[in-house]
Amino acid sequence: MQGLIDFLDRYLAFELEKIPYVVAVLLIAFTVHEFAHAFVAYKFGDPTAKNQGRVTLNPMSHIDPLGTLLLLVIGFGWAKPVPVNRHYFKRPHLAGVMVSFMGPFSNLIVASLGFILYYGLMSTGLGGNEYVYNFLDLLIQINVILFIFNLLPIPPLDGYRILEDLAPSHIRAKMTQYEAYGALIFLIIVITPLSNYTITPIFQVVLPTVIQGMSSFFANIFL
Repeated sequence: MQGLIDFLDRYLAFELEKIPYVVAVLLIAFTVHEFAHAFVAYKFGDPTAKNQGRVTLNPMSHIDPLGTLLLLVIGFGWAKPVPVNRHYFKRPHLAGVMVSFMGPFSNLIVASLGFILYYGLMSTGLGGNEYVYNFLDLLIQINVILFIFNLLPIPPLDGYRILEDLAPSHIRAKMTQYEAYGALIFLIIVITPLSNYTITPIFQVVLPTVIQGMSSFFANIFL
C-alpha cells in the first residue's frame, strides 16, 4: 500500500492528500463552465446543447473522464465541449462572443463566491478550519486559472472563439482554416518546453495578480 501511495505522490500533478478537494473543485468548475456556454447559447436561440441535455448543472453531463484524469496526472485536461450551432443566432457575432465569454466568466463568478465564503466564514471562526481552507483555496485558484487560461487567444480555447467573432468576415474565414491545426498548436504551446516562454510567464504574473486583487477587494468588504 505504501508503494502505491509513493507512486501516486510521484506521478500525480497534485499532492495526494489534496486530490479529493481537486476532484470536487473540478466537478464544480467544469460543470459551471460548460453549463454557462450551453445556457447562454440556448437563450440566444440555439437549442443544440439543450437537446443534448447540456443545459444542466449535473456534472455527469459535462465531465470528460479522460480529460479529468489527465488533469489530475499532468495538470492539463478538459470537459466535454458544448455544441453550438451559430445558424440559430439572429446576431451571430454578438451571440458567439457572449457564449464563448460566459464560460470563463462563470469561473470568475465561482472564484468570487469562494472569496465571499472564505471571508464570511472567517468572521465566524470557521475560515481557519483546515478542510474548509483547502477546499476554498483550490476552488479559488482553479477557477481563476480556468478564467485566465480559457481567455488565451489559442485555438480551441474560448479566447480564440471570441477573436473569431470580433474579426471581420474575411479574417474570420482565414482563422477558421487554421483551426484544423489548433489542437497541435495548443499542445506545442502548453505541454512542451515552449510553455516556459509562453504560458508559464502569464500564470506567474497574471494569476497571482488577479488572485491578490480579488482577495484585497473582498477583504475590504468583509473585514
